[in-house]
Amino acid sequence: MEIIITPPELAQASLSDTHLAQAVKALREDGFVVLADVVDHTHLDILHERMEADSQRLIKDKRWGGAGSVLGHLQQGPPPFAPYVFSDIMANPFAIQVSKAILGEGLYNRFYNGNANCPGSGTQPLHGDAPHLWQDMTIAHPTVSLVVNVSLVNVTAENGATELWPGTHLVLVNRGPISAEVEAQRRELAPPVRATARKGSLLLRDMRLWHRGVPNHSNEIRHMIAMVHNVKWLQRSDPLLFNTGCEDAFPASDLDHNVQFTEQPLEYLFTRTPTIKA
Repeated sequence: MEIIITPPELAQASLSDTHLAQAVKALREDGFVVLADVVDHTHLDILHERMEADSQRLIKDKRWGGAGSVLGHLQQGPPPFAPYVFSDIMANPFAIQVSKAILGEGLYNRFYNGNANCPGSGTQPLHGDAPHLWQDMTIAHPTVSLVVNVSLVNVTAENGATELWPGTHLVLVNRGPISAEVEAQRRELAPPVRATARKGSLLLRDMRLWHRGVPNHSNEIRHMIAMVHNVKWLQRSDPLLFNTGCEDAFPASDLDHNVQFTEQPLEYLFTRTPTIKA
């Protein structure tokens, strides 16, 4: 489902009760929802220019990443320093409002990275990003983690919009690639859709949802930022590192940003999360 944000909602930085209920229903039943065009395009353009240059470094080193480390897919995080960190990405009020409605009070962000789908890329194995917490259950447990993807450009079928499998966050399978037999059975029941989204949109999805990167048939790299909002009781790793000068991008909100600021140089491009350079 795509929810078109109205001018009054944009002015108030808050979804209406109707739209919030629609978003929650979509996440609980389908496992994903798109909130259309809620990030400033100027911010995205600044990020996109830098991430394009960073992609060339990864491509030169053939640092293919993501599920299966398939040719043409990069695990690529945005720069964790000014002027590339923005509050409408890190603390987007619409993402936080929906996440809180699903995860409850005390939610926190545990991830800031992303991916890039390059021209001529291959097809990833079908997978979920997280397992069900308890493997002996007969009914799927409620959502505990939501991925928040930010579209830096218009995401289309041509430039490799991610393939999503509706409702599969409720299917009780173990973590790992989905077998061809299970995939075929699910396709008969509920075929996949493509996560097309206009520039500046947010795609929120349950981390258990089956998905995969697919070929990019365009001539441009398709970048997407990813954060992960967790329920408060999930065990935390170390705080996310950002350089000083970014503090204004993390205003007080219902989301615990889980950040630490440092003046030391950070390595971010060749690591899954930013680390202090040796």
